[in-house]
Amino acid sequence: MGFNCGIVGLPNVGKSTLFNALTETAAAEAANYPFTTIEPNVGRVPVPDPRLDQLGRVAKSDKIVPTYLEFTDIAGLVRGASRGEGLGNQFLAQIREVDAIVHVLRCFDGEVTHVEGSVDPLRDAETVETELMLADLDSVERQLEAAVKRARGGEEEAKARLAVLEPVAALLREGRPAREVRVAKELEPIFARLHLLTVKPVLDVANVDEDSLAAGGNAYSERVARRARAEGEGFVMVSAAIEAEVAALSDPAERREFLASLGLEETGLDRVIRAGYALLDLITFFTSGPKEARAWTIKRGTPAARAAGLVHSDFERGFIRAETYAWDDFVACGGEAGAKDAGKMRSEGRDYVVRDGDLLRFRFNV
Repeated sequence: MGFNCGIVGLPNVGKSTLFNALTETAAAEAANYPFTTIEPNVGRVPVPDPRLDQLGRVAKSDKIVPTYLEFTDIAGLVRGASRGEGLGNQFLAQIREVDAIVHVLRCFDGEVTHVEGSVDPLRDAETVETELMLADLDSVERQLEAAVKRARGGEEEAKARLAVLEPVAALLREGRPAREVRVAKELEPIFARLHLLTVKPVLDVANVDEDSLAAGGNAYSERVARRARAEGEGFVMVSAAIEAEVAALSDPAERREFLASLGLEETGLDRVIRAGYALLDLITFFTSGPKEARAWTIKRGTPAARAAGLVHSDFERGFIRAETYAWDDFVACGGEAGAKDAGKMRSEGRDYVVRDGDLLRFRFNV
């Protein structure tokens, strides 16, 4: 199950530096955490999770397989992208394909020229958001015109579409993103099929200089953080320049030493990955055995049978039950036998809602 975060931003804000650092750091990880290049501008990176390593040690697994997020370096955006300016059409086409938007905002001064002539991350955020809203409005108004004609002819489906399109269009005309609209539950499938850009969750990444990162931020990043809270968006602060230096270190020990010298316990990229995971409301469940310990990504609220299907389609089709352990019980009891003896194993049915950190053994018959 792939979940993709598109990295967007104006020119010269550090977007590509961040993406390159993200993928280079992943490529430099130990063999148990492989990095995969899917195509030139898409990177598949492991979600850091110390629980998986502990499970692997207890289960004496030969291999550790983490869960992943995909990051796409979206084509650069300029003002007027919704009208096809610059690489606007390419930008909009790429962003329609991702599950969430990682918006890199420049929060540092310096000699690098900004496309707008000055550093103002809130203006940059508004530029991107405006272009997305204009693109959505253009799409919605074209669909609205067609739906009105069909509804006049008595078509019931067109009437249902109008009940969704009209409030969305009104909201976008007010300069507000489509994610703010509320539609009746029975109309949610129609809303989803609109494939609007401004319904996608957003993670704001404040790209600061090294000194500001050490100081816990600067005036620019504080403004971005306040905006993110007000808009219900995610927020992470990183220094893309530092991340690029970290990426150049292939030795994990050297990397830890470098981070420690800056007073940091982890890379900003780890925080970006975890924040993207949280933004998409994802959780992790585990499977383990002598061959491998593996983490799996699912949406919160997924039932056990569907989770089983992620591991293998036969598991879902012939699902009988899921033998379930909390990961920390499994570790504390020294593995499966100890956990069973301690009464920590639960037998769950197909509709059991999987919890974050569950270790599952699927029983099936096909």
